[in-house]
Amino acid sequence: VQLQAFGGGLVQPGDSLRLSCAASGFTLKIYTIGWFRQVPGKEREQVSCITVGETLTYYARSVKGRFTGSRDDATNMVYLQMHSLKPEDTAVYYCAAVRGYGSRVNCLGLPYNNWGQGTQVTVSS
Repeated sequence: VQLQAFGGGLVQPGDSLRLSCAASGFTLKIYTIGWFRQVPGKEREQVSCITVGETLTYYARSVKGRFTGSRDDATNMVYLQMHSLKPEDTAVYYCAAVRGYGSRVNCLGLPYNNWGQGTQVTVSS
């Protein structure tokens, strides 16, 4: 199981950015996917997740209304579209996967056990 997040970069406040997560070595469609972020010295924060079959998506309060998660099981790709970025969104973003949860389970806080390399997002003027 391998996950690789990419698409980060340096953007200005108010800009948009789309992160991608490529999955390999496993069948993505049976995994619940989560997006997390971490700032050095702070706890990791889960910002979004999407259940199997793209049935449900959940968002942390800090990003709700600005971030949208999606998945394309046919291509083993997961996406996090981020709009109206703020300096406080600056972090390393990770995608993670966990198997064994249904399409209608709240995927925030699940025990994600497959993690990929992160991608840095910096929001600064």
